[in-house]
Amino acid sequence: MPNTYFWRKLHSFLGLFPIGVFLFEHMFVNSLALKGEAAFNRGVAFLQGVPYLWLVELVLIFLPLLFHAFYGIYIVYLTKNNVLSYTYFRNWLFYLQRITALVTLAFVAWHVFVLRLGFSGEISYAAVSQTLSNPVVTALYVIGLFASFSHFANGTWSFFVSWGITIGERAQKTTAYICAILFVFLTVVGLKALNAFV
Repeated sequence: MPNTYFWRKLHSFLGLFPIGVFLFEHMFVNSLALKGEAAFNRGVAFLQGVPYLWLVELVLIFLPLLFHAFYGIYIVYLTKNNVLSYTYFRNWLFYLQRITALVTLAFVAWHVFVLRLGFSGEISYAAVSQTLSNPVVTALYVIGLFASFSHFANGTWSFFVSWGITIGERAQKTTAYICAILFVFLTVVGLKALNAFV
């Protein structure tokens, strides 16, 4: 693919803006379930009432997500993994970024099918709760959340490095700690929201 530098930069940028922003918004709305069924349903109703929602979702979520996913698969295909030869920590994270990319892609596709296309009616607390009443589904969601949050946190670190924001070793190490905290934060928020439905 020509101009690989540009496409890789765009790929990493879209992972944060708007996909990362949407991830936080999605976790916030799901966390409304902690305040009860009515609070969650009000949050969903508010989002459903956004004018031209279909256009907003298409431009700010689905198209960036599709590009990030399919170009990500291309990167995974090109990547030669050498974690057995070079076993240092950052190389393992590079390898895990590719693994979590594939798991996250499968999870997001399944999640969209189950909660957007699989419902005949509108999304509601009762509908989500019923879906998560199956322990196998809940377990798959836990795996999907771990993979998604890990991929996002590790990708955030890579974004700061590849865009030349964190240049020195100290800055990169500090950013690594911040991204680790980000992963823990998102995991706690995500699991608490999931538990609110279960």
